[in-house]
Amino acid sequence: MNATSPEDSPGRIVLLTTSHRVAPGLLSWPAWQALRTADRVLCSDGAHPQLPYLREAGISVDEASPTAQELVDACAGGHTVVVVATGEGEPVLTDGLARLAGSGRVGMPELELLPASYDLPGARLLDLVQVMDRIRAECPWSSQQTHKGLAKYGIEEAYELVEAIEDGDRDELREELGDVLLQVVFHARIAEEDADAPFSIDDVAGGIVAKLIHRHPHVFGDETATTPEEVKEHWLRTKAVEKRRESVTEGIPLGQPGLALAAKLASRVRTAGLQVPLPRGEGVGYELLAMAVRAEAEGADPEAALRAAARAYRDAIRVAEG
Repeated sequence: MNATSPEDSPGRIVLLTTSHRVAPGLLSWPAWQALRTADRVLCSDGAHPQLPYLREAGISVDEASPTAQELVDACAGGHTVVVVATGEGEPVLTDGLARLAGSGRVGMPELELLPASYDLPGARLLDLVQVMDRIRAECPWSSQQTHKGLAKYGIEEAYELVEAIEDGDRDELREELGDVLLQVVFHARIAEEDADAPFSIDDVAGGIVAKLIHRHPHVFGDETATTPEEVKEHWLRTKAVEKRRESVTEGIPLGQPGLALAAKLASRVRTAGLQVPLPRGEGVGYELLAMAVRAEAEGADPEAALRAAARAYRDAIRVAEG
């Protein structure tokens, strides 16, 4: 059997893809190897962010948009051609190569898809920040919004998220989480423009990262916790040191629903080991307070319990309506 000579080899096409969410020039080692050993490197986009870094590294890149047949011809004789893909991934070129391969009449080069950089988990958050930045600058409505004006939407989105959780609707849950996340990014973008005390989404993220690390010494430090109760003890202890509050009631938002407020106060009292008798009074408010405190002591969430009962009541109303 005669071995195939290099002149008869159909060659190799390497489609090099990169992520715009990773800094240009940070490519994988296989990608650099492919670029340095290629006979030709092509890119259809002369403004591709990778090009200055490739040329700085001594890689010669031709700005060209070959057809599928032209690319196959360029590989004839055993040549390797690397195509630095644009953000769209070169669909016209890959579709053309697929048609040539399907025809059965062309000796096709070896085709390799080589990711040169990868998105890390959370990379799409960068897209959200960029989109929000443009909306804030160009949208007539968004550009005029303030923290105070958006406050009501934060409350609405939080309630809609809770409803999606209670309904067990996964698609709705994903959408509502996105709406809540939008509120965070929107407020952070507005905060960048404050003349006296500006901060950015990076400051927000940095703050919560530092807080989580500090309050999880059993994960990031030398402490030990093997049960949820021990984790909560760590959390409350470190939080108390951080806040240095004079009262266990500090930090409890009074604007939350009444049952949730009563349960939160009762939880703080119980956790602190205080003995605080319930205030005496007449009326349904004091009765509800006593019920909320009792529910919290029994490990139940009175607000969630009442919502579940109210939903059952709603269903009964619909049945009665026919």
